[in-house]
Amino acid sequence: MEKIAKRSTYRHGDLHRALLEAAIELARKGGKNAIVLREVTRQAGVAPNAAYRHFEDLGSLLRAVSMAAQAQLADAMEKELATVKPSGNKAEDARARLRAVGTGYLTFAQSEPGLFRMAFSEHADMSNATHPASTGHGGLTPFQILSGALDDLVSAGELPAERRVASEFLAWSAVHGLAMLLIDGPMRGSGQAQAEALGQRLIDMVERGL
Repeated sequence: MEKIAKRSTYRHGDLHRALLEAAIELARKGGKNAIVLREVTRQAGVAPNAAYRHFEDLGSLLRAVSMAAQAQLADAMEKELATVKPSGNKAEDARARLRAVGTGYLTFAQSEPGLFRMAFSEHADMSNATHPASTGHGGLTPFQILSGALDDLVSAGELPAERRVASEFLAWSAVHGLAMLLIDGPMRGSGQAQAEALGQRLIDMVERGL
């Protein structure tokens, strides 16, 4: 009771954030199935009915966690992009940025499988692909980061404009497929070195195929 009384002094926005962060941590450890409203409120230290003052139902909480997971994925992609040092060659740099986007995506999937599974589990279509709640610290969602890398290829003369159309979905499908095979499929027993090597070969394939 003491813990609940202490937490009840949260301001509205603070309690909303506390509930969301508790749900994010549960997703990190166990994915979507680990998010139960009673456990979320227990982790946040508030009464069970507190969640309903901030989230309409479990579905709305799951959607919020999914977008927060996408934001963390965007941060991982941006972190990898930050390692790309300009070479002075526009084409080479554009290809390096595309590779960094794919590498960041795969790295996040393997280091945060619970959040990665959650990131795309609650979106019925592409309507949330640019939602502000899914943006990383750089202000872009994962989809926007990929789109920007592909636009760079066009600007550098490495991707014909006619082949740019919908190319996000081709690159995304390939990299996401490998990510899921590595964390949930028959390749989940792969060691880190093997997974990284396969990831780079897949990105090679995507880069050449575009």
